[in-house]
Amino acid sequence: MIRKPLKDRMLREPLRSLAVSVLVFSMGLLWGCLTLSGSPAHSPVPDAVETVEQEDALREAYTNFLLASMAASEGEEARAKEYLSAAIEKDPGSAFLHRKMALLLKSMQDYQEALRYALRSVEIDPADAENLALLADIYAVMGENGLALEQYEKALSREPENQRTRLLIATILIRNGKLEEALEHLDKLIEQNPDLVIAHYYRGRINLELNRYHDAEEAFLRALELNESLEPALFDLGTLYQMAQRYREAVETYEKLLEYHPDKLAVRERLINLYFKLGLKEKAEEQVDQIKRQSKPGGKERQALGLIYLREGRVEESIEELSLIVTAWPDDDKSRYYLATAYEEKGDVEKALEHFRRIKEDSKHYLSAQMHIAYILDGQEKHEEAVAVLKKAIALGKEKAELYMMLASLYERRESYEKAVEVVREGLEQDEKNIDLIFRYGVLLDKLGEKESCIGQMRRILELDPEHADALNYIGYTYAEAGIHLDEAMELIQKAAKLKPESGYILDSLGWVHFQRGSYGEAVRYLEKAIELTPEDPTINEHLGDAYFKRKEYKKAVEFYKKALSLDHPKKDMMKKKIARAEQRLKQAN
Repeated sequence: MIRKPLKDRMLREPLRSLAVSVLVFSMGLLWGCLTLSGSPAHSPVPDAVETVEQEDALREAYTNFLLASMAASEGEEARAKEYLSAAIEKDPGSAFLHRKMALLLKSMQDYQEALRYALRSVEIDPADAENLALLADIYAVMGENGLALEQYEKALSREPENQRTRLLIATILIRNGKLEEALEHLDKLIEQNPDLVIAHYYRGRINLELNRYHDAEEAFLRALELNESLEPALFDLGTLYQMAQRYREAVETYEKLLEYHPDKLAVRERLINLYFKLGLKEKAEEQVDQIKRQSKPGGKERQALGLIYLREGRVEESIEELSLIVTAWPDDDKSRYYLATAYEEKGDVEKALEHFRRIKEDSKHYLSAQMHIAYILDGQEKHEEAVAVLKKAIALGKEKAELYMMLASLYERRESYEKAVEVVREGLEQDEKNIDLIFRYGVLLDKLGEKESCIGQMRRILELDPEHADALNYIGYTYAEAGIHLDEAMELIQKAAKLKPESGYILDSLGWVHFQRGSYGEAVRYLEKAIELTPEDPTINEHLGDAYFKRKEYKKAVEFYKKALSLDHPKKDMMKKKIARAEQRLKQAN
């Protein structure tokens, strides 16, 4: 049978200032009484010699336990471990002592050894909820969430009202993405204790993750009703209002947060962005000044200022802030990346290249830096160097779709369509369902004159995403341009227009279908809307000119043909002929 101690005190519980001899004497009397009264660990009528030996062993075990307690309370964990080891040696069947050793080792971050003792405590007394919970705690801190959850659930089955255990189960479920299950446990916790702040807060976090803004807001407000200064609840409530585009409520929430926690620079950064969005420039500047007062030039916390200045187009100020940071912190790749971006924005591409090139291969900003380098080099007509940069990034295992897309675009710009196709195919070997790569593949096939293959790729996209507006439009416009399958073209483009009603290109396609069907009035109506949205596109201007020509509005036709020509239309000779023809008709009409 299993012997349990009369009272299970925590190892680190403060001890009264009594002499060790008194404590030892007291424990000797306690365990002597326990043994004489018939502990479950011993025979009711023990042999006299055996009883004395057991009494001595227990007395020595718990003398060492008390010494371990005193050592731990004085912060001497190594000495506490020695005493506990001696105690366990004298009483190896004590789940209590094994649990205390596991607790001590856990506090010393010796998790493997702590696990050994915790497992032994559960082996000795598998029904004890505390043993199970401690084992779960150790599994959790070691990242073994599945094993931790299993032990917490066992512990909860023995102590269904244990709020800590239920909360930890909910935490692991959240971490594992099992949000609905976590909510069930949180609801049970709130039923047990309606004023449990952390449960309301977690409910808010989960509902925010699930985009249930109303439920999330309700939970956060309840948590703040119970603790009005709760920083994470205020922060996440502000985040909720931002996500819901309730900007003024977000501002009020962040301002309240700063009343309680004025040192939170991240909150000031968010406020600055919101103030600018709401046109409250003076308030934004006040927060900028506050960040400056609360931090020193060159400190990492000033990074936010550098990014805000960059976002607001204050490039020189951004460069000043970020330069100081990278001087003080040369390995701060984020600050260096945005410093390079600021130089690029300023037009100082050599400085931009210098900083982009210093970003290390293991940095999360490396990929973007290489793409910037390639873009700058290509702009300098250093095409081969730009290609080499992207190929190196791909060879390093940075096989991201963006790299393949950009490399293909470099070839495409020089009309090397076959090479561009090779790059896109290589990218699709790495990620065969990447819609961006499939779309680019289709466009390139179109430029190579392979219309049917192009349409095949666009339909492949629609199998993956039936509401891909650009693929719908591409098929529809291709048919409209060829004057075939006009009913299907109309259906596809109308669906695309519902998905992207503000796309000038899609409205142009819609107008062109009407044109091909002979509905020139409807064509003009849609093409005029397309021009409003995308006034600088030469093809849309040409289409509107064609529609006006068909309606015999030659003056307007000339106007839009000339606009198309001025926008560097790829077929200049054809446009000049259209202008001449329209001008001739205009003269004849007059």
